[in-house]
Amino acid sequence: MTKKHDDRRDFLKKSVAAGTAASMPYFFSSPKLLGDETKAKNDRIPIGLIGAGGMGNGNMRAARDWVDVVAIADVDKGRLESSNKNLSKGKADTYRDYQKVLERDDIKVIHVATPDHWHTKPLVEAMLAGKDVYCEKPMTLTIDEGKLIRKVQKETGRIVQVGTQQRSTFNLFTKAIAMVAEGRVGKIRKITCNIGGAPTSPSIPVADVPGNLDWDRWLGPAPKVDYRNLPAEGKRGRGKTNCHYEFRWWYEYSGGKLTDWGAHHVDIANWALKANGQLDGPVSIGGTAEHPCQYKDGYPVANDCYNTATSFNFSVKYANGTEIAIANKTKDGNGVLIEGDKGRFFVSRGKLAGKPFEDLANNPLPEDAVQKVYKGLPMEFNERKAHWANFLDCHRKQVEPISDVHSHMQMLNICHLAGISARLGRTLRWDDENEQILSDDQANSFLKRDYRKGYEIAQG
Repeated sequence: MTKKHDDRRDFLKKSVAAGTAASMPYFFSSPKLLGDETKAKNDRIPIGLIGAGGMGNGNMRAARDWVDVVAIADVDKGRLESSNKNLSKGKADTYRDYQKVLERDDIKVIHVATPDHWHTKPLVEAMLAGKDVYCEKPMTLTIDEGKLIRKVQKETGRIVQVGTQQRSTFNLFTKAIAMVAEGRVGKIRKITCNIGGAPTSPSIPVADVPGNLDWDRWLGPAPKVDYRNLPAEGKRGRGKTNCHYEFRWWYEYSGGKLTDWGAHHVDIANWALKANGQLDGPVSIGGTAEHPCQYKDGYPVANDCYNTATSFNFSVKYANGTEIAIANKTKDGNGVLIEGDKGRFFVSRGKLAGKPFEDLANNPLPEDAVQKVYKGLPMEFNERKAHWANFLDCHRKQVEPISDVHSHMQMLNICHLAGISARLGRTLRWDDENEQILSDDQANSFLKRDYRKGYEIAQG
């Protein structure tokens, strides 16, 4: 994949207008649009932003028709000041400590847009503080964090949307799920997710921490390590680091491409299986993976370079013989290939193609087919904005959003298990009911992580 296609923020910038126009006759004629309903309301929602990087700023711009950013928390003073200027014209209150945002009674909605290793702690604490939350994906760094989040969500009843915005791409991914639910591919036999590979790096030297950055707080629950930085040639671009943006290529802070893009495409695969009647989880996960450094007992020997898997090919098996394949490269390109006993089609952020889709011209989906798989919720046609419209409408009505924590963890467990398999180099047998790896104590040790002292989750 090119750098351009690898950027999470490049969401449906290509082919959407053409795809929408071409497919609209087979979609539904009178969708229950959310935009008109929401924009008619005068009660704008005050929101607190935790994590003022690219995703946080982009999401707040997407939601600006409905929210006012009144508080921003970030450990980088430069990002904090820039976001305040761009999102609220300097009017928001700014904090280094996100807990100050959670203490405010005037804020009922929180956006968690931190690096992955910082998602669980503020999300859990926000729910316990009575807030509804939009949390960026992947929601957790470990499987056990997902157990905790689901437990707290059930106990508090808070509304939590996860940022897997492909679920709100109506004329591509959501229509694809509707096609599956309406039996257009028959019984699913295999789903292939092409999520692209990850980069490597040379040795990245220890460097002085930028003056604007609170490095200890950025590390937070993760182990204390040196800040590293290798400027890009000509000092233009991001360069290589173990901090902003590049954190996703270190297992200490992320799951690499398996949870970065995997959280998008494996989510679609899991959603399709559920729409097809496949309710049970997988029984085994295994395959091959290459890492950019040597590993011993599941941990990188080197500590000065990117360490997440660069290439891989995993097979996720189910008791009935169904399979999800997760690969860094396939002939179809980035996207999801769904194969059933009656047909197959491919869906990506740019197209929906295959005979079952072509057949919609003469045999269209029922008018309510897409709305049914979207939980009957109102809709908004506008890329990432749609996912925010869904969340804010569900916040107002206090109903479950399209990307809830429970369905999210069903698929994210698969991504995490693939990462554990990659690190240990062996197939894992999975007990989905008890969320445990069978007969493998070493592998089970990767289901959780220790939080650094002073950064434990406050649970009441």
